[in-house]
Amino acid sequence: MGERARENAGNVGRHFADFTRRDWEQSVEGGPIRFAVVGVGGFARNRALPAIKDVAATETTVLVSRSIGESDPVVDEYGVDAVLGYDEFHDGAATESYDAVYVATPNLFHRDYAESAARYGKHVLCEKPLAASAEDAAAMVDACDDADVTLMTAYRLQFEPAARRTREIIREGCIGRPVQIHSNFSTKLLDNFGPGHWRLDPDVAGGGALLDIGVYPLNTSRFLLGEDPVAVQGATNSWDPAFDRVDEHAAFQLAFPDGVVASCSTTFNGQPNSQLQIVGTEGSISIDSPYGDVPQEIVVECGDMRMEYTGPPVDDVVEEVAYFANHILTDRRPEPDGRDGLADLQAAEAVYESAETGERIEIDYL
Repeated sequence: MGERARENAGNVGRHFADFTRRDWEQSVEGGPIRFAVVGVGGFARNRALPAIKDVAATETTVLVSRSIGESDPVVDEYGVDAVLGYDEFHDGAATESYDAVYVATPNLFHRDYAESAARYGKHVLCEKPLAASAEDAAAMVDACDDADVTLMTAYRLQFEPAARRTREIIREGCIGRPVQIHSNFSTKLLDNFGPGHWRLDPDVAGGGALLDIGVYPLNTSRFLLGEDPVAVQGATNSWDPAFDRVDEHAAFQLAFPDGVVASCSTTFNGQPNSQLQIVGTEGSISIDSPYGDVPQEIVVECGDMRMEYTGPPVDDVVEEVAYFANHILTDRRPEPDGRDGLADLQAAEAVYESAETGERIEIDYL
């Protein structure tokens, strides 16, 4: 092993040695941040509500839904102060009982709840994609900016230790200059949801596979490089009649300012799988299952140096909620803010335009 390879091995090993560290965490006073959780569907019940409960600096005090009442077991489980209907939330009921809003509704409704939260001076943590359109996302950013409240896009992958350590390794130059990214994310949507699910309605979802899970490779590429793509080229198609209104499959390339190209693919109807590889002039980083809820296997290669590491399982929603609360309590702007979510939607809409026209589309960011 050469001197450069030994140096890189030492640097990579240093990052892996404290793999799960919260590099973003600062000591805080005050709290807890009290959440109103809007939309009490499967994700909220199975992931968001348990995560808020597990974070010392947060608690759920209000539930907002049209489908639950005081007798629902989730009310007793989390000991909330109030259960509101959607109209009651928009009208400002129980605003004294919460500090922030977790928006976990279908995409079309994100804007309405974020704007109402901002109107009442509440911080917003919103599920991805930030909205069903870039226009709605821009309105959410403006509303929260005008109200001087925080808007954070819930990109839980950005709090995965594998993604954060990978970004550190790239920034330190361990693989040289990045030149290519390859990433895919596939799932069997109909194995998890029925044919009438809102993700199959373009008016509610805003798009199909690209907007729902393709945003993971898209956002991760931006996160790792610290840049926004300047142009895209893409293709979408749907073969199964169940996906006749949304894209079943999508493939796209993101061109970044310094010449890096990210090649991404996604599907609603493929063998569940995800992969991520960053190729540099002096090495590469490969992650198996970067977007799944399993321990991630990481391989770093540089010259004749090869290191393999399997990170311990981490609840990325817990990390996301803890990050949000820590930034609120320390008066800092979160990294995946509203503009981050807006940028992804603008890039995704450019991919759709490219798929329709067959042309490379330059992105004109708002």
